[in-house]
Amino acid sequence: MLNLPLHEMILWTLVIVIYSGAAVVGVVQLLGESRRYSRYLVPLMVSGAVLEAAVLVARAVTIKAVPLTGIFESLIVLTMVFVLAYLFLGITVHRVWFGSLVVWVILGLVILAAMVAEPASTAQEAASTPWAIAHAIAMILGGAAATLATASAVLYLLGRHKLKQKKVLQVLGKVPNIERLQRMNMLSLRACFVLMSLGLASGIGLATISSSLNMTGWDWATDPKIVLITAVWVLLGLVLVLCRSAKLKERTVAYVTIVAFALILFAVVGTSVFCGSGHKFTGRGAEAPNRLDNS
Repeated sequence: MLNLPLHEMILWTLVIVIYSGAAVVGVVQLLGESRRYSRYLVPLMVSGAVLEAAVLVARAVTIKAVPLTGIFESLIVLTMVFVLAYLFLGITVHRVWFGSLVVWVILGLVILAAMVAEPASTAQEAASTPWAIAHAIAMILGGAAATLATASAVLYLLGRHKLKQKKVLQVLGKVPNIERLQRMNMLSLRACFVLMSLGLASGIGLATISSSLNMTGWDWATDPKIVLITAVWVLLGLVLVLCRSAKLKERTVAYVTIVAFALILFAVVGTSVFCGSGHKFTGRGAEAPNRLDNS
């Protein structure tokens, strides 16, 4: 985040502060088992989303294009998807746990975005093709589905552990019932698998028609990000098949969900940081304004 231009750094610092405040409100709400604090969550989360949008606008002005070519921008869009999901689903989901869970997921994504933030980069020609746009949208929504599946899995394991210890009062009213969490987990896994299938198919289409990415077939096949995402896709497909043909234990599905999410997280962030993935749609980075006054 320290590499960002000054105005973007200030905006993103405010984003972190606002979502951190929302996370604190979520914890207080959860501990107090009361929704009276939820009235503070909505303005905080909307304010955070507006500031995130301001960052995207600033980047669009800098590169004079739609700024959706890097990991940082993708994570911004993903957090905004969760804010919108909270605003719409919050109308029907009146449980205390819901807002607390969503805001902590958003805060985690915002901190993750700060770790990988870089100055805006100009987009390669391939990034403006329908294949690239479809690929980006499918993968962002697939990541959102994977995050929801993981949150459901964690709550399921937590609730199951508390029930085994006969601590029923610590579960009631704070997390959904076990059956609902199982359904949420499976539904999110199915959505993630479908969206990742679309993302992989559009990615193959992009690789087929584009020569501007400077990657051979072998480069695509051995790129760590692509290998990990493909492995997750195969893993999810296997889980879904086994759930139909053989009775997998719900606990096993929950653990596999968490493992799949960890692999996706490393594929999105870790490969770029540690493995030097060539799966990029950016050109030369835009020069960041000088943060110091040299006069």
